[in-house]
Amino acid sequence: MSLYDGVDLRLNMPHSARMYDYYLGGFTNFAADREAAGHALAVAPWLRAAARANRSFIHRSTRTLAQAGIDQFLDIGTGIPTSPNLHEVAQGVEPRARVVYADNDPIVLSHAQALLTGTPEGRTAYVEADVTDPARLLASSGVRDTIDLTRPVGLSLNALLHFVPDGHGAHEIVEHLKSALAPGSALVMTHVTPEFAPAEIARLVRIYESAGTAAQARTLPEFTRFFDGWTLIAPGIVPTPHWRPAPADPPTTASDASAYAAVALKP
Repeated sequence: MSLYDGVDLRLNMPHSARMYDYYLGGFTNFAADREAAGHALAVAPWLRAAARANRSFIHRSTRTLAQAGIDQFLDIGTGIPTSPNLHEVAQGVEPRARVVYADNDPIVLSHAQALLTGTPEGRTAYVEADVTDPARLLASSGVRDTIDLTRPVGLSLNALLHFVPDGHGAHEIVEHLKSALAPGSALVMTHVTPEFAPAEIARLVRIYESAGTAAQARTLPEFTRFFDGWTLIAPGIVPTPHWRPAPADPPTTASDASAYAAVALKP
């Protein structure tokens, strides 16, 4: 029996999560994904470095929050599992950490078992849901049975909201999610910006749109708005590789990342 039996993978349509997997050098991608990713790489060869920088930021920010005492995480737009996954980093600091992953790509569901193998003391769960329906996502049993929303939660929206244009209610979605979280919770985000490589980013947006994926790069003020009412922690909003870089991280310029990153706490 195949891992994908009974799952409608829509293999003829490229998917942003599988394209991202391709940028990272993964193998969970298909011809349509590789073709679309090839067009994107032809415009911006630095996309592979940008994907690695984003992945490194996820590790650093998760470790920072876990060390600060946050032991619950909600990762929306999980993507294809790539070890170390968020729960491995969090539970490496706090073995009792609880993590819920959510994604709308059916192939992620097929690989969800890799996301559910955590420490005996902790817990991990997977929810098939779409960020554009935050009420349904938060009401899911996977979230409610795993995370206590009356306690602080680390909400991860990494490399996700640039696939939710303003016309689809991106800021309203984030405000809905923020309002459901307890004081002391954290919002962790990365987002593509046109400010470092405007011509390339404009072409990339068109490539994703022609592949059937809505996309919108956002400026610094537009990205900053997602954190309204919350307190940014140092170093604030910076290019992805510049957020508390680790000595082992490969050097990546702001232009090669073309994305902002930030972590903010709910007062």
